Parts: sequence; structure tokens; C-alpha cells
Amino acid sequence: MTTRIERDFSFQAGVYFKENFLMNVYDISLYMEVDTDSIREQNIAMERIKHFLAECLEHSVFVQDTEKKSIERFITCGLKVCTLPEEPYDQIVTLMLLTKLNAITEGRILINEITLGSRLSDQVKFSCDVETHLGPFEIDGWWTCNSTSIMSLDKVQNKKDKIVKLIKPNIIDWNDFDLLWSDKDKKTKQDPIRSEITFISEHEKT
Repeated sequence: MTTRIERDFSFQAGVYFKENFLMNVYDISLYMEVDTDSIREQNIAMERIKHFLAECLEHSVFVQDTEKKSIERFITCGLKVCTLPEEPYDQIVTLMLLTKLNAITEGRILINEITLGSRLSDQVKFSCDVETHLGPFEIDGWWTCNSTSIMSLDKVQNKKDKIVKLIKPNIIDWNDFDLLWSDKDKKTKQDPIRSEITFISEHEKT
């Protein structure tokens, strides 16, 4: 017998489009099916959803991935950036969440449908389900990865600019949150790594 569950969440994030930066509050409802008999895996799947919304997306900035200079400025200011393949309207955020949340739960919980409303949309709600055409999210990207990633670094590179320093996130996989499916999957934690991405301008090439 299939167990169906529902849960509501909310998070705050910025949106950048048409040269405007605005703060927004998103309210979402998830309609899910539990597809594992393991209580541990059920709990881990739900904790992954909670963590992704509360820690990864909370206080991030949604930006279309073509806005390279703006993305670089946000990163330089120390902001979390969530890159999207289209402008960050609510419909696009809804499709991204359906795709990403199903990726991180890895079949233990299936999000069949999601409803999203936000302050900027005057609480007009958008809904999509697993049969909805996912548009740009049909293509593999960070949204199809089961990690905590929220951006594609290859979309940030701009050869006309010089250097953008990034701090590699201290937490790079679910192991750091003790949210792996079994103890045997746990890895030894390593010290945080500082990374630097270098952008070389055309006149500096040799």
C-alpha cells in the first residue's frame, strides 16, 4: 500500500532579473509518496528536503545563468547564487524544485506534485507534477544531481574578466550532514578546501 504525505515549506530568497534585485518569500506545498519501507530512509529523505530548502536556498539569489557579470558580483559579495537556465519567474523555480527535490531524495520519497506561491506573485500559485513538461530542466544540470549544489560553475566563467575568488563550500555532500542512506556509505571528513577560479582576459593570453 502506497503511503501519501503532504508538507508545507517556506523560504526567503532574492531574485535578479531585468537589472532589478528583489527579495521574495516562497511558500510551497509538496505532495509525496513514500517509496521505501525503511523508516531511517524516509526520515533521511525528508531531512534532505528540509536542509536543501532551509540551508541551500534560504537567503540565496536566483539568477539566470547568462547573467555572468551579475553572478560574479553576487559571489564576490559572499552571496549564495542559484543559477537557472531561464529568468527566475515562479514557474521556473517551481519546475526546478520538482526536479531537484526528486533528485536528492533518490527514489525514497517521490514528489508527485508541487504548488508554489510567492510574495512577488501576490500569492498566485503555480502547480506542476511529474507528468509536466520540465522544459529546460529536461537537460542534465545541477538540478538533476543528488548533491546540495545550486549552481553550475561552468556558466560563471567569463574570459573577459580576470579573477573571481570562490570559497569552496565546507559542506560538499550529504556525508557532512549525516544524511547518507546507510552508515557504510559514510566517508572520512576532510578539511575545507579554499579554491580559486581564474578568468584570463584576452590580452593576457600568451
